[in-house]
Amino acid sequence: MKARYRLVKMGNRGGAYYAKDTISGSRTSLKTKIKREAETQIQALNESSAQPLLSRKLGLAYLSASDPELSQRTWQQVMTDIIQDKAGPTLRRWEIAIKDRAFDSLRDKAVVSTLAADFLRVLRSGTVSTNVYLRRLQNHCLDLGWLPIPILPKRKFPKIKHAEKRAITPAEHQKIVEREVNPERRDFYELCWHTGGSQSDVAALLAEDIDYERRCFAYSRKKTGSMGGMRLGPQAWSVIMNRPRKGPLFPYLITVRECDRATEFKQRCDGLGIRGITLHSYRYAWAQRSADLGYPERFAQRALGHNSKAVHRAYARRAQGELPSLEEFEVPAASGRILTLPASSLSAAAVKSQEDAAA
Repeated sequence: MKARYRLVKMGNRGGAYYAKDTISGSRTSLKTKIKREAETQIQALNESSAQPLLSRKLGLAYLSASDPELSQRTWQQVMTDIIQDKAGPTLRRWEIAIKDRAFDSLRDKAVVSTLAADFLRVLRSGTVSTNVYLRRLQNHCLDLGWLPIPILPKRKFPKIKHAEKRAITPAEHQKIVEREVNPERRDFYELCWHTGGSQSDVAALLAEDIDYERRCFAYSRKKTGSMGGMRLGPQAWSVIMNRPRKGPLFPYLITVRECDRATEFKQRCDGLGIRGITLHSYRYAWAQRSADLGYPERFAQRALGHNSKAVHRAYARRAQGELPSLEEFEVPAASGRILTLPASSLSAAAVKSQEDAAA
């Protein structure tokens, strides 16, 4: 049988060796300039092409010499191992994720015996969450050396597309707080509206986080550890004055799990016929309001506790403002006049430039 790969050398002296595929005509670098090493690689390629199953078994035998458990390690063992280092909300999310039924066909399968077709079967029967956590499981195996190469390359995974999220509107928020009879929950929703804090951060606020003289607050975000906070306006401050002056501002809600607070909020929305929002929609609403009003982005980042501009822009992507046409710029430019635009359609830097020009 004719060998599929043959050895070629690029360059007369000191050139590297390549494997040429006689079927496709393509050449692949063997990353060596030593002929003996190159010949060994060519022989392995030809044997693998002629007897792929035998070559796979030989490869497993070599790998098992360095890790005796390699050939027996299953994906269920990987899932059990990966949650050992998780804690808090991250641990709860992982515990829920690995119960996904889409992983059932993979649980008892040996990691090194898994094929790309096995991954595709899981992805096609799962959800966006399945896609996210399967990537992490594969990366965990690669990082620990339990996989020599990726089973499914990153570019072959389906693109992650999360469901569209929207901000809560002022009218929807007003309906919710007007109908809420529990003072603690009502104040909780009001503070989410005025501060844009995540539900966990707002529920965990302490009286000690509040500066009662300067009417401001600061806290460390649970998710990222970055600082958030701001000075409070009159309406937000009236909410603070309704809450305890010592210990948790929300003594009951701080003891409730995230998912239970979310469920309670959904029940109130369902009762009012409001669809498509969650407690996280308060963060979208705050970011969009800040963008529409021309609130400096660096201030909004600090208030929301974000370290990256990209994150804040994702929250405020729907608040684009009103962009002028190019024609509106051409006419004043030709006549030497200055075009003044509303602050809501300008960045903070642009507003400052206009103020400097006017001065």
